[in-house]
Amino acid sequence: MDEDSIVISERRTVYKGFFRIDHFRLRHRLFAGGWSPELSREVFLRHNAAGILLYDPGRDEIVFIEQFRLAAHLAGFAAWQLEIVAGIIDMDESAAAVARREAAEEAGLAVIGEVVPIHRFLTSPGGSTETVDLFCGRVDASEAGGIHGLADESEDIRVVVKSSAAAMALLAEGKIENGFTLLALHWFAANREALRRRWR
Repeated sequence: MDEDSIVISERRTVYKGFFRIDHFRLRHRLFAGGWSPELSREVFLRHNAAGILLYDPGRDEIVFIEQFRLAAHLAGFAAWQLEIVAGIIDMDESAAAVARREAAEEAGLAVIGEVVPIHRFLTSPGGSTETVDLFCGRVDASEAGGIHGLADESEDIRVVVKSSAAAMALLAEGKIENGFTLLALHWFAANREALRRRWR
């Protein structure tokens, strides 16, 4: 199917606050031929994001952050989530530049050398436009710690350092509950030895 297989007859913004929601009326071509009936859909329009897994190959440690997440709480998960560093991409920034900036803002760490691309993906293609670029970056975990974040964004972010073995145990026990971090850690499990050779 291509772009000619979608006809949008109406689009209007129904909410605009911290986030934005647009309502659509549309039809699309069907696999069996012909067209769907007119559909009514809302889409959550969110800025794209970049995330970065911070890894110290010498100490074999991963630097996480922990912060309060209202949506996680409302969904029945832990309100304070253990996550990788991540942030929203502004129009004039590259995803890699955002990953570096967020490492400094949220974890107080400078990324050493080039970042390694992990994957680019949609968080929820059924209802959101949000696209995420994930990276892995080398850091010195001996400098990690403390509480970080931007005061004007009401951020209260604690740095948490785990050995790679402890991080993998959390993953295996189902204690990592957010998609960015799950994807990054599964990638890390498959690429840890290659990273250690690359950054030896």
